[in-house]
Amino acid sequence: MTPRSRTGAFCVRTAVSSCLCFCACPCPSIASPFPVPHGPSVSYQNHAPLGASEPGGGSGSLHDHRICPPVLGGSLPEERLVFLKTHKSGSSSVLSLLHRYGDRHGLRFALPARYQFGYPRLFEASRVKGYRPQGGGTQPPFHILCHHMRFNLKEVLQVMPSDSFFFSIVRDPAALTRSAFSYYKSTSSAFRKAPSLAAFLANPRAFYRPGARGDHYARNLLWFDFGLPFPPEMRTKRGNPRPPRDPKAPQLRVLPSGAGPPAHTLDPNALFHPVPTLADGHSRTSSPASSDLGSSSFIQWSLAWLDSVFDLVLVAEYFDESLVLLADALCWGLDDVVGFMHNAQAGGRQSGSAVSDDGLTAEDRQLTARARAWNNLDWALYVHFNHSLWERIKQYGQSRLDSAVAELRARREALAKHCLVGGEALDPKYITDRRFRPFQFGSGKVLGYVLRSGLSLQDQEECERLATPELQYKDKLDAKQFPPTVSLPLKNSRLSSP
Repeated sequence: MTPRSRTGAFCVRTAVSSCLCFCACPCPSIASPFPVPHGPSVSYQNHAPLGASEPGGGSGSLHDHRICPPVLGGSLPEERLVFLKTHKSGSSSVLSLLHRYGDRHGLRFALPARYQFGYPRLFEASRVKGYRPQGGGTQPPFHILCHHMRFNLKEVLQVMPSDSFFFSIVRDPAALTRSAFSYYKSTSSAFRKAPSLAAFLANPRAFYRPGARGDHYARNLLWFDFGLPFPPEMRTKRGNPRPPRDPKAPQLRVLPSGAGPPAHTLDPNALFHPVPTLADGHSRTSSPASSDLGSSSFIQWSLAWLDSVFDLVLVAEYFDESLVLLADALCWGLDDVVGFMHNAQAGGRQSGSAVSDDGLTAEDRQLTARARAWNNLDWALYVHFNHSLWERIKQYGQSRLDSAVAELRARREALAKHCLVGGEALDPKYITDRRFRPFQFGSGKVLGYVLRSGLSLQDQEECERLATPELQYKDKLDAKQFPPTVSLPLKNSRLSSP
């Protein structure tokens, strides 16, 4: 059977579970140094939301617009999802969408016992609450796996169906490093020892030790979260603590046409280039990649593996555009991906704000260049998935995208005005209701929301879903899926004589 590439596949699921895929062209190869990956500049004009001016009324009520066209008489929304929640990349806002969608539709989440799946260790199926291994008895299926983990495909496939929709999000490592330095200052020994971000990036090796506690936050954090192996020079050195172990043999999931997806083992210690096809139709394996795992061939192999696993990778700098493509790929309504930003720090650059290097000061340009060079594997990831995103945008259509993005932003603005005090995120000191107070960590203040009074019961419920932080929402879902059992003491009763 011939493997089917999943790069850029736009899948529309029908009622008979067939899948029509429109595959994008292969992404451009990445050279070193990598080009600055900015898409075309686009200006947007906000429109009034469709129908009513406020949610919950008339033809403009929530969840009534489908983006993807019907196929064979109807389309079926995708509801088997694996979201790799990467750190400091706007992933909490995506998680909020998944929480809300799954909660509203009664879907079952694969939840951690606490708030992460043993991170920074590789994901293990046994860490999913309520999971029973094969042969351990029947269990209801899981629909969504979306909380923090270090990706491990083999174990993920023990929990989720192989035809689930896999997606994630990446962010420019320059912006990610700024956010991570503030947030993980007390967690990463490298960041803790550095007096400032500028001092750290001027000479990172003076502070960074591979394998030191928390130092995976200080270099190539995206690469780490994706569960990819590291080059030898980035691994533990003698005298340093052992870091979380690298994947033994990542599973390269290739989907053959019309059949289930068998997993092929790709040994990171004996990597080969992708198999070229000769003119006679026979395949030929090329020579092994360079033993330097930081080489271009190793990076290309790693990116090809990710392309074979992930159906879509969002880009934080083009957050709204990414959400439109996500809704289209999942056959969701546009309102299903309209939400508020979560886990954003006060004064930080928000997801969705792509800033050209030309608009930076000389000092900021220097910090940006140093951050990208230090996080070279993350930069390769970002360039690759930025290119693939814009390939998908070309397929989707720029004018069509502009219209959908404008509508999404108008709906978000209308919901914020309708639901929130001040119509925006607030300093945590103003949030007295613990249900909506975000977890505070690091040196920056994490913003949150206060709901307006006087909302209708229906709007109150929806606004609460939109404003609830990720930790509180996870607790809510946990209580819903695993309601506490209450044992009432038996009362001694007296039997009276007749």
